[in-house]
Amino acid sequence: MQISTIDYALLFLATFAVVGALTPLARKFAISRNVIDAPNLAHKTHKEPVPYLGGVAIIVGIGLISFAAFIFRDGTSKNFWLETSVMGPALVLGIIGLLDDLKNLSPMPRFIAQTIAGIFTAVLLISAKTVGTPTSSRLLDALITTFWIVGICNSINFFDNVDGGAAGTVAVSSTALAIIAYNGDQYLITALATVTSGAMIGFLLWNKSPARIYMGDAGALFLGVLIATLTIRLHPDAETKWTSFATPVLLLAVPILDTSVAVISRLRRKISPFQGGRDHLSHRLIRAGLSRPIAAVALWILSGLFALCAVLIPLVGLRVEETIVWIAAITWASLFMYFIQTSDS
Repeated sequence: MQISTIDYALLFLATFAVVGALTPLARKFAISRNVIDAPNLAHKTHKEPVPYLGGVAIIVGIGLISFAAFIFRDGTSKNFWLETSVMGPALVLGIIGLLDDLKNLSPMPRFIAQTIAGIFTAVLLISAKTVGTPTSSRLLDALITTFWIVGICNSINFFDNVDGGAAGTVAVSSTALAIIAYNGDQYLITALATVTSGAMIGFLLWNKSPARIYMGDAGALFLGVLIATLTIRLHPDAETKWTSFATPVLLLAVPILDTSVAVISRLRRKISPFQGGRDHLSHRLIRAGLSRPIAAVALWILSGLFALCAVLIPLVGLRVEETIVWIAAITWASLFMYFIQTSDS
């Protein structure tokens, strides 16, 4: 299957329009059912109640455009199952997230569901030989894939803590992922990453500061599994195995940084990593003097810089490729040391 540049542009525009149109409807429904994020906890940064269920618009928009494009553009059973292997686990986690938004589940059921989805996806990808950077060990591939999916799923969920922060960062990451996959003739990944990018920018119309709706756990868990699965299926045209492994990490370096800082900060204070708090990157930037909108933009820019490194890896020679990864790794470590030493609350 081959898709033209115009097709990708149409996918982007269609998802942008559908999610942009569905989000205010989801907002109206959430308000009517009182599915509201009230600023009644210490870790909340917003001042006024904001409705959830933006994730429903994201899920419906991405699912609708993805499968509609498949039906009209391709239609073979092989590609249907390839697409379903990516979308299926994400949809399941999206439903778990929706239940959490409505019923406020405890962390353990969510974690169990994430782990099951991670194991299922790992087995599916390895059986189909569609893991982008295999280690030649099925067991090790399964462990890495499961850990990656569960970790990124939680990272995106944790990262959704400031207006537009998660949506903008996923938009940056998915755009860069689409570019890398497009250059490597990986059409399914390019198409789904393009759709995800369009959905995020359509959602940002309503989620940018001051946010009129949040994606909630439904959107965050769905996007976490989706972007994790796409990045691990990616096969970067890198010169070495370790720079190939570095590519997905670079695409999601900022959410990983945020989760690392928050979790280690909480463990250091002897509290649960799953307990909410004002110890995320956005909170630390705001305490440093940035406004909430500027803090979100700063995170987008930082994500863009790491994503640019990932895009450049397949385009340069071995020596430059390794230099880019080393500079990115040192930068990430320096940012980690800086943020972990700032005030936790």
